[in-house]
Amino acid sequence: MQTQRPDEPVPEDGPPSAAPAREASAVHASAAHASAADGSVREAAAPVPSVRQPYEGRVYERGVYDGAPPRDGADVRVGRLAATVERLRREVREAHAAAEGRALIEMAKGILVERLGCGPAQAARQLDTLADQAGLSRLELAADLIDQAAHDRVTEAAREFLARAEGGAEGRGGTDRDGGRGGDDGEAPSLSVRLRTAESGALAADDTQAVAESLLEHALTPLGAVAVAIWAAGTDASLTLAGSAGYAAEEAARWHYVPPGVATLARRALTERRPVWFATPAETGLPTLGRRQAPEGCRVTVPADNGGRILGVLEICWPGPLEPQPPQVQRQIEALAELCAHTLDSRDAGAEDSGEALQARHPGASELVDFADGLLDPALVLVPQLDAEGRLADFRIHHVSAHFVDPAGRPRGAVAGAMLLEAYPMAVGESGLFEKIEHVHATGEPFRAERMVLRALVGQVPLTVEASVSISRHGENVLLIWRVQDEAARLASVLQHAQRLGRIGGFEENLVTGEIVWNSQLFALHGLPPTAAPIPLEQLPAHTHADDEAAIGRFLRTLLHHRRPASTAFRLQRPDGIVRHIRVVAEPALDAEGRLVAVRGAYQDVSAQHWTEVALGATRDQLAQTEQQAAERNRMTLQLQRAIMPPTRGPIDAGGLDIAVRYRPAEKDYLVGGDWYDAVVLPSGQVLLSVGDVAGHGIEAATGMVVLRNALRGLATTGAGPAQILAWLNTVAHHLTENVTATAVCGLYDPDTRTLRWARAGHPPPVLVRRGEAVTLPLVGGLLLGAIAEAGYEEEKLVLETGDMLLMYTDGLIERRDRSLQESLDQLMALARDSGATLDKQLDRLLTYSNSDTDDDTCVVGVRMR
Repeated sequence: MQTQRPDEPVPEDGPPSAAPAREASAVHASAAHASAADGSVREAAAPVPSVRQPYEGRVYERGVYDGAPPRDGADVRVGRLAATVERLRREVREAHAAAEGRALIEMAKGILVERLGCGPAQAARQLDTLADQAGLSRLELAADLIDQAAHDRVTEAAREFLARAEGGAEGRGGTDRDGGRGGDDGEAPSLSVRLRTAESGALAADDTQAVAESLLEHALTPLGAVAVAIWAAGTDASLTLAGSAGYAAEEAARWHYVPPGVATLARRALTERRPVWFATPAETGLPTLGRRQAPEGCRVTVPADNGGRILGVLEICWPGPLEPQPPQVQRQIEALAELCAHTLDSRDAGAEDSGEALQARHPGASELVDFADGLLDPALVLVPQLDAEGRLADFRIHHVSAHFVDPAGRPRGAVAGAMLLEAYPMAVGESGLFEKIEHVHATGEPFRAERMVLRALVGQVPLTVEASVSISRHGENVLLIWRVQDEAARLASVLQHAQRLGRIGGFEENLVTGEIVWNSQLFALHGLPPTAAPIPLEQLPAHTHADDEAAIGRFLRTLLHHRRPASTAFRLQRPDGIVRHIRVVAEPALDAEGRLVAVRGAYQDVSAQHWTEVALGATRDQLAQTEQQAAERNRMTLQLQRAIMPPTRGPIDAGGLDIAVRYRPAEKDYLVGGDWYDAVVLPSGQVLLSVGDVAGHGIEAATGMVVLRNALRGLATTGAGPAQILAWLNTVAHHLTENVTATAVCGLYDPDTRTLRWARAGHPPPVLVRRGEAVTLPLVGGLLLGAIAEAGYEEEKLVLETGDMLLMYTDGLIERRDRSLQESLDQLMALARDSGATLDKQLDRLLTYSNSDTDDDTCVVGVRMR
């Protein structure tokens, strides 16, 4: 084979690779010409469009090579072969589209033959003439003729969309391409053509899989959809994937069958009986086909119903989120769902005719009549009745069972053959019976209700009864069963539920005949199947725990020998190895002569109560032990605190100062805290005055208080000032204790100069009373003890005058939950202004009238200058 050089001209008839294309085009043109000869579609063979095929950096377009020169002859041959394959593939697709278009044209010709009474050839010529006059293609005109003749949902969707498109294109002087006309020049086909093409493909398809592929190709791809699934609804409300397109084969195989009750996107449409749009599958959390393929894709599920019965669900998938669609698009999708219903209906009809096994799954009215007559409860066989538009209007009572009892008292003949709403007009409305029947007929989901209110008319008087109702669909028909509950039945039902909830089983033993009657709950308590023989009372010890045999013996002697009612609790050993705690109560039944003839009673499973009581007993014991330990700890804490700081100490005379102290423990023992005070004359002659409060309560706070109080005394003997003493005490609290924090005030009084030097560590400031006025000392800086490793503290000096009174205290004296600290200080200073009494009485008065509400312990140190 010769290699074409880049600078050589290409022959006019194209490169050698074009020869197969010309031959295929000639065959296609000959077929079109032969078709036109017999009055069918007369279309010239479309010219072969240009092909742009990239290959190894070169491009072949309209028979001309452009780009880098080929490397060898093999590359050229492969490039020409790839272009030929692509061209032939496109021609095959065009041939398929032409075949589908011919189906629509043939249908339109049939309509003209029927209306004009002419032959096929004349109808073909008339179709050409009408198309030329209307300025439409033959395919467009064919679709319009089918729409005019059909008057179905496809027609409605096409007209509604066309009207919207024409209204939006008035200012442009033409029709929108998606909703208007598509000619022969490559424009997109109109909506009517797309829907009718999809319809013809569905009608001509051999199976539902081909229908799904046709819908996706012709109707859904122009809407942006990428996948479609057709679900067939079973009589048991299951879903079977009848066909799909756009999904991976492995994914479709995994979703071949969805059992009843499994919630999916398709089941939403089945149960709600309306189209359901989902922005993304993730918004509901429901599983569905192809969720991994398009996790964020919009979905819509539409019920495919025929005559009020939902045969399946059409599910459509888009690649991503979708804006809310206009009503015109929604009508298109509903029209496609109607096509699916027709396909599924035809599929079911063919399946029912294919074998006896499937006929058993979809029994006809005759089999259902025999089944209803075999029931002991009243039953109605209902056959759906459709209106002129094919919608469900009512149900005809096809058969009334032999045991039928009408709530209104009418005979069977007055109901049989009548329409359901005529015989029972009050089934619509509050009772909801007709809506339930309609739902079961549409979805196939059975309905059960233990108690349902039924209403019937007796004359013109409404009658209300309660009944248990069962509704199920069998093929096209519906079986309605009800059982009217009288007073005795209702009471028996209430008793049965009470025994079940209370885990109670009743029995009666005839001592003359040996007959024993147990209810179903008693078999369950003993772990026996309902078919097992009941256990006589005399054999009860053999099923009892060894430790309880004595109690069962006393129970039987009291009941059988003394003939008195008796009860006891024991452990029942069941055959399955489980031990249950049972309480049994029984009474004897005597005849007229006083002879024991029967025993009746009940067993109750009290295992849960027993183990609850055991747990409560253990909890009570543990709580009592814990309370005892806590009380002991609190007692020891209180003793320790009182040993170190007695509640009251007499006046101390130290260098012209009168000193008095008070300690008030917390009202509750478990709130005993770490408050301390100290007033002692140091070896240097100075007087140490201090109060402090360790955070927390209990033994830990008390031991922390002892450590800090003793450390403060020792540090005070060094001769350092109050600020330095608190700095050292902070180091002790931070490093030498276990996370102890505290507040404190430390003062050193020099009798020679009557000067008080003092510092504070996060503690309320002292209060000075002078000449009838009470003020707080300046709030010098200082962090609480133990907060950080190193802290600095400020120091102040105060020269005391004769008659001055100084108060140091802990927060237990002033703190309240409902007011600020400043308000509490103001109240304290108001009480302290009256300094006429002795110092001891003044401190007692402060404690008496203190209105703190924190139940905390309190320390007060009072100093008065003589």
